[in-house]
Amino acid sequence: MAVESVGRVEADAGWRRPRGAPSLAEVFGSIKTRPTGSFWRKLAAFLGPGYLVAVGYMDPGNWATSLAGGSKFGYALLTIALMSNIMAILLQALCARLGIGAGRDLAQACRDAYPRWASWPLWVVSEIAICATDLAEVIGTAIGLNLLFGIPLELGVIITALDVFLILWLQNIGFRWIEALIVTLLGVIAVCFAVQIAMASPEWGAVIRGFAPTTEIVKNPDMLYLAIGIIGATVMPHNLFLHSGVVQTRRYGDGIEERREAIKFATIDSTVALMFALLINASILILAAATFNKTGQTDVSELGEVHKLIAPLLGSGMAPTLFAIALLCCGLNSTVTATLAGQIVMEGFLDIRLPPWARRLLTRAIAIIPAAVVTIWYGEAGTAKLLILSQVILGLALPFAIVPLVMFTADRAKMGAFVAPRWLTAAAALIAVVLIVLNIKLLYDLIP
Repeated sequence: MAVESVGRVEADAGWRRPRGAPSLAEVFGSIKTRPTGSFWRKLAAFLGPGYLVAVGYMDPGNWATSLAGGSKFGYALLTIALMSNIMAILLQALCARLGIGAGRDLAQACRDAYPRWASWPLWVVSEIAICATDLAEVIGTAIGLNLLFGIPLELGVIITALDVFLILWLQNIGFRWIEALIVTLLGVIAVCFAVQIAMASPEWGAVIRGFAPTTEIVKNPDMLYLAIGIIGATVMPHNLFLHSGVVQTRRYGDGIEERREAIKFATIDSTVALMFALLINASILILAAATFNKTGQTDVSELGEVHKLIAPLLGSGMAPTLFAIALLCCGLNSTVTATLAGQIVMEGFLDIRLPPWARRLLTRAIAIIPAAVVTIWYGEAGTAKLLILSQVILGLALPFAIVPLVMFTADRAKMGAFVAPRWLTAAAALIAVVLIVLNIKLLYDLIP
């Protein structure tokens, strides 16, 4: 108890209010880690949260922006996929540091550090970002169900709401089961894309050159619009809240050395998972460039349209099925993680106290109802525009999550021994500045 009390006092130093009950309380500290043993055995206990985060980097909204970018500009936007992935690795490292070092997720940190007049607007922006995230997941899952089983889009939207019950059931038997589901679906996605890339036979020299930066991205408004969409689909606001919350499912102790080691392993976990996410993101863009841009079809972005065109272009009837299976897996994965992020955002900012099932239904309803209304209203014809728009909204909302994250983790009074190294703070601050400048440039280009 003495060690726990010392840890709690240290964690509360520098904050306006003391630390409250954790978000996702029913699974908080539920997974044991190994205090002794080899490096690999210790690491294995921390593997999992990074893959939940990685899901957000390959969601259906990412598909729409990557497919549009690949079909219109070939391999040129691969450099944006790489840049955004590097951004994600650095920012998620800060999330792990905040969650373990300060014992708070990002939503709780905003609530405990700022007065209500500042924290509540941040909550509203965060909820808008969650709604934009859910819009992409709902549309993608519904399209996947439609392509594979012929289920109408409107009914598919309603079916996606059932994920809340799946999460409740899996959490009842253990949070590791949620992580196992996510990793399994990611494996299916990887296999599907590996087969499709092999069929497409891309020009690997052009692929490598596509990772080199070019000033045309900033000069061309259409390319910049898609570039920010890719960044929004990769570095997603809800992932910052999600990661800083789910790392606390591990039981790593309250001592400084124990938490320092936990930060190290959590960072390795997220870095490896995000490199896997880059592989998937690049595969989506490469597939679009090698299949559509190569044949002069530069305006392909509708997921349903891709499903129809990919078979004759790749010369295989199996390709559309693989595409639909991967899309459905992405959608299912993303709705699960978005629901968890929605719960963390609401509990963290508002400190609500409701039964688990009621909290899940409430947080899911706030996000999915607007998404369902918009999807049903616009129908299948407008899904691509909605997907890309949702990613741009995420890009615009991102600084409102990044700036507090960088400020908290750089504050020694709040973080104590776990304050971020100066180089990491400087890099994250640069990322925030770049994103804000790009967002201003995008808004300027969109104004008539």
